Amino acid sequence: MKTFKVETNVRVFASIKELSSEDQNLIEQAKEAAKGAYAPYSHFNVGAAVLLENGVIVKGNNQENAAYPSGICAERVAIFAAGSNYPGVKIKTMAVTAFSKNARIDSPITPCGSCRQVMSEYETKSRSDIKLLLCADCDEIWMLESVKSTLPLLFSSDSLK
Repeated sequence: MKTFKVETNVRVFASIKELSSEDQNLIEQAKEAAKGAYAPYSHFNVGAAVLLENGVIVKGNNQENAAYPSGICAERVAIFAAGSNYPGVKIKTMAVTAFSKNARIDSPITPCGSCRQVMSEYETKSRSDIKLLLCADCDEIWMLESVKSTLPLLFSSDSLK
């Protein structure tokens, strides 16, 4: 038997003021998107904003449905909208945030496994890292330099060969 180690580096910022103005704006856009989420069942509003290489920002939010599997997460809404409306344009950065009507969220929110898989596919497709900014109700912001760092044992097209 042998063992290997998998690590992820996360940069932690105490405040949005520590970020570049570009990253601050993207987080504010994600927060604005979260306000428009359709979350009548969970009351957990998630917003995502992607900054494309051409400077365009595409937003998404979670869309729930009484038949829970029929809903979709904010991250995938934003990524798919960017892919549909700006095919071939690379995603530079993605910000994700959330708030709950039921409780305060005391640490940055992270994408679910399905969203991580979709995000990593876009990163692989564009052959370019997507920087992630993760936050919530708290002041702390987490920054990851690549989606791959959220899914270190990635299932990709190479797995199908």
